[in-house]
Amino acid sequence: MHREHVRWHSPSLDRDMQLLLFGHAGARVLVFPSSMGRFFEWEDRGMIDVLAGPIAHGQLQLVCVDSVDADSWYAKWKHPGDRARHHARYDAYLHDEVLPFTTSRNGNPFLITTGASFGAYHALSFALRYPNKVGRAIGLSGLYDIREQTDGYSDEAVYAYNPADLIMGEHAGDWWDAVHRLDIILAIGKDDPMRGNNDYFSGRLWSKGIWHALRLWDGWAHDWPYWRHMIGHYIGGHD
Repeated sequence: MHREHVRWHSPSLDRDMQLLLFGHAGARVLVFPSSMGRFFEWEDRGMIDVLAGPIAHGQLQLVCVDSVDADSWYAKWKHPGDRARHHARYDAYLHDEVLPFTTSRNGNPFLITTGASFGAYHALSFALRYPNKVGRAIGLSGLYDIREQTDGYSDEAVYAYNPADLIMGEHAGDWWDAVHRLDIILAIGKDDPMRGNNDYFSGRLWSKGIWHALRLWDGWAHDWPYWRHMIGHYIGGHD
């Protein structure tokens, strides 16, 4: 299996950012770590091992990015609007730097975003902002209303990166059409504390006619052994 460590100075964030690339071809998979996690988390937690076969056979290419959560949504000493604006810089890094890097290495047009826990928020937030570039979004045990991180506060900056709110506006045109084509998969434990947030987000998606799969797993299911099973089960699409 091809494995490559890549680092460059990000103009968007004005800091060095690192990522790990696994595989040589296939659908591109943009992987987000859990809250304040690092780019090597999925490798350390055995998630890469679960997908080793499809990666080695050129069916998947994973791009595991770093987080800046400690300076954005988890920087509780900042005003929520400032947290959102720092996240906007991370979004620019992903869109303007990471995506062009992935396409320079692999011309496959199909892009999947995924992550576990807070990484699932990132996966859905990015996919809903750029549905014309993402084909599938897989959220494992995620949070999809960012106002739970801002004590209910919202403004224009927070709204732009809140999946639960973004889909509720009056939309039309190519972006809205692309959202309806997006393959969205949400997997959550029945006893997970974030189960209610998933039900809420799912209801909002259905209210806008956005087809998706909400898959409920027995028990708590908020840990890496469950997430390894989930990603192996859903990486190829819903069932």
